Amino acid sequence: MPRCGSQVILCDLPIRFDTYSGCSHLCKYCFAVRKGIDRAITKDESPNTLRNWIGGKRTGETEWCDWDIPLHWGGMSDPFQPIELEMKVSFECLKVFAETKYPFVVSTKGTRILARSEYLELLDACNAVVQVSLVSPKFDILEPGAPPFEERLSDIIEISKHCKRVIVRIQPYIREVRQDILDNIPRYVKNGIYGITIEGIKYFQKRRGFIKVGADYVYPKEVLAGDFEQIRDVCRKNGLHFFCAENRLRDMGESLCCCGIADLEGFRTNCANIVHGLAEGGINYTDRMKKVSGACFKAMGQDTISSCYIRDHSFAEVMDLFAKDRKVVESLS
Repeated sequence: MPRCGSQVILCDLPIRFDTYSGCSHLCKYCFAVRKGIDRAITKDESPNTLRNWIGGKRTGETEWCDWDIPLHWGGMSDPFQPIELEMKVSFECLKVFAETKYPFVVSTKGTRILARSEYLELLDACNAVVQVSLVSPKFDILEPGAPPFEERLSDIIEISKHCKRVIVRIQPYIREVRQDILDNIPRYVKNGIYGITIEGIKYFQKRRGFIKVGADYVYPKEVLAGDFEQIRDVCRKNGLHFFCAENRLRDMGESLCCCGIADLEGFRTNCANIVHGLAEGGINYTDRMKKVSGACFKAMGQDTISSCYIRDHSFAEVMDLFAKDRKVVESLS
């Protein structure tokens, strides 16, 4: 079944769906590898589990959500990596999405497969937003198993005709590619891209010029703000929408929902998180969130006391607890 992890405290689309486990893109910066996810590729979620979710079935991690929240497809593994042509799990799931019109946002570098006619035909019948990871041609060497930058950018021309919108994910952003991004913005518009979403790179080891925020070493906030402001201004001049996935700077974007879907009909996100709470002066919970357990937070409470609290309290109570945590708040400021 679709899963919900610790990103729920910050993310508007925290429930992820993965048709594969492992990935052949071999990206040097991959956060999934850092989390211990094996690169060996196997089937993960199936069309049947997708149907169960759409039919209203929930697990302990997701029982707080009683509406058709858009699924984030490809949260930990690319659904359109080369093995898809052999296993066809994502193709079968596209059939389910096309039949049910259930909303989803899919993240991929695998445009070579998604742009095939049989996939586009199904995508055209879906209620879908496509996010394509596309940082810079300089990243080709860092993503040896993925289609090259120029191929992905070219594939988007056709893909953009068959979905609600295409969002380019500039994640992870590094300062060395800033000019590449600025130069490519007019090309993004020409190729049918709706907007970009951007987030700075995170390292788990100390690096010169980086500061520690939480468990990661990141660019100082003011450094990213200066770069992002320049990129945002060029986006505006070219009619490209700008969204910011950097949690410390989320309000630089056109919406606090960094996926760029907040204004789409039928794409109701989850605003009951700390980012919205800080920006809007409080968190508004649904009745369901006030009644069910906080099992989706279990990865954040590994000690016995925290585990017991999370098990015995509601989503709203646990979220409020994290919202009052000084370290969490400071990491967003």
